[in-house]
Amino acid sequence: MDVFVPFDADSPKSRLSSLFEPNERRGFAKAMLRDVLDAIDAAGLGPTVLATADIDIDYPVLVDDRALSTAVNAAIDDAGTPVAVVVADLPLASAAALERLVKPDAGVVLAPGLGGGTNAMVVREPSFRADYHGASIRDHRERVLELGVEPAVVDSFRLAVDVDEPGDLAEVLLHGEGRSVAWLREAGVELAVTDGRVAVERSCQTS
Repeated sequence: MDVFVPFDADSPKSRLSSLFEPNERRGFAKAMLRDVLDAIDAAGLGPTVLATADIDIDYPVLVDDRALSTAVNAAIDDAGTPVAVVVADLPLASAAALERLVKPDAGVVLAPGLGGGTNAMVVREPSFRADYHGASIRDHRERVLELGVEPAVVDSFRLAVDVDEPGDLAEVLLHGEGRSVAWLREAGVELAVTDGRVAVERSCQTS
């Protein structure tokens, strides 16, 4: 099964600008991408990076600088079904979680993100079209039902945690084991417990 991993190679993770400079955000985004690719590879699947620009990485890269939904739907059409799409900012993704994702024999399998997004999907129904705007997990469920297909939903913590805001980094430090958590620690990002809640702080900055 082809697995596409959309990746913003130009200006990723702008909502982390309070912690990281642009070059740091690119470095961290690439660390997360490598974690996702390694997990897909370990699950016995063949990942291809669907990037907005060419990047230096040890996996196939397909360049498409169009909007995310347009690029993903074009990749699905060209590859043919079945196909999977896994976003690039899932630093906790594991081979076991991805094996769960591809196991259901359903027309469309969806893995929700904690913030209402769609972090991973498997598409076997060729008429399905992805749309990542807004509360995409709700919209994708509705689109699948409109096609007369019952979607399968994979409830996975390791596929649900995507990194957009600084607060999301706490989950990476608490549960991560790969390149992403190593990058954060090297950058001086640490857990901070305030008023019973876990957040992050940065003790130093890399040059």
